[in-house]
Amino acid sequence: MRKMDKEVVIAKNGVPPVGPYSPGIKMGNWLFISGQGPMDPETKKIPEEFKDQVRVTLENIKGIIEAAGGTMENIVKTTVFLKDMNNFNKMNRIYQKYFGKTPPARSCVEVARLPLDIQIELEAIAYIP
Repeated sequence: MRKMDKEVVIAKNGVPPVGPYSPGIKMGNWLFISGQGPMDPETKKIPEEFKDQVRVTLENIKGIIEAAGGTMENIVKTTVFLKDMNNFNKMNRIYQKYFGKTPPARSCVEVARLPLDIQIELEAIAYIP
């Protein structure tokens, strides 16, 4: 078995980590994206509206996967953490625009609290041939 190197992946204009973790880790063809939230990389602020938080979160995921040489189509699994499951349908309407006809496998759970009191966090796994 050959050794695979672990490569840290950070979006070119992305949000820097707020703790001891890497935004993305690439090993071989696999990319593991840490939970990303809705902090706008330019303003470093979190939008108030839920739909804007979903959009910014997905854009942050997109930035990391593109930095690794992939696209949103390469994502095979996501986990969505919502502060309020009543926002599930709102999240879905925006989420589907990012994944088209072949969306990844997904889990979605409601959580009691997220860092910085954000309303959504999303992590992903991608395979980039």
